[in-house]
Amino acid sequence: MAVQPGKRRSRIREINEAKILKAAALVFSKLGFGASTTAEIAKQAGIPKANLHYYFNTKEDLYVQVLENILDSWLTAAEDFDENHDPAEALEKYIRTKVTLSRQQPEASRIFAKEIISGAPFLREHLANHVNPWLHEKTIIIEKWIDEGRMASVDPRHLFFLIWSMTQTYADFDTQIKIVLEKDQLEEDDFKTAADMIVAMVFSLCKLN
Repeated sequence: MAVQPGKRRSRIREINEAKILKAAALVFSKLGFGASTTAEIAKQAGIPKANLHYYFNTKEDLYVQVLENILDSWLTAAEDFDENHDPAEALEKYIRTKVTLSRQQPEASRIFAKEIISGAPFLREHLANHVNPWLHEKTIIIEKWIDEGRMASVDPRHLFFLIWSMTQTYADFDTQIKIVLEKDQLEEDDFKTAADMIVAMVFSLCKLN
């Protein structure tokens, strides 16, 4: 059966937007928001600048979409994190997924870090409307696990802050880590070692097996 024109256009739009967002993430992570230009992003994406503006009106629109996509991927990493899960399994899966994201999408973490260091001028509303409710939901789950005696008493919010800082440092500060380890690039084994150690530390803190 022939593909309907509307569906074909929709698929083409998805492909082009994904290409632009990937290029934008690379440019924003390298140059920051201020120094980045839509011309450079279009060049990185291999499309005319006019085509980029067909999908995203301004650099600000594109930047906000990149940031929101980053946060959505991080929040999705714990989408099956609920009170019915075993705390050890849920936390370990979340940690290992976050480390994998730092390995596979380091530019995303760096863009986020630069935005936060700048005072979150573009992301403040999204953090309040999406991340805060997410963290509140996960806090309730962890508090329930604590009340049931399934893990030690910890401050759930600060537990997440620790996990975020430990997992994202392998993207944000990979240059420092490479220099100290005397490597040109971090290898998969480095990320596995990091994940193993972060899991062990969190398990020790939370008194999990």
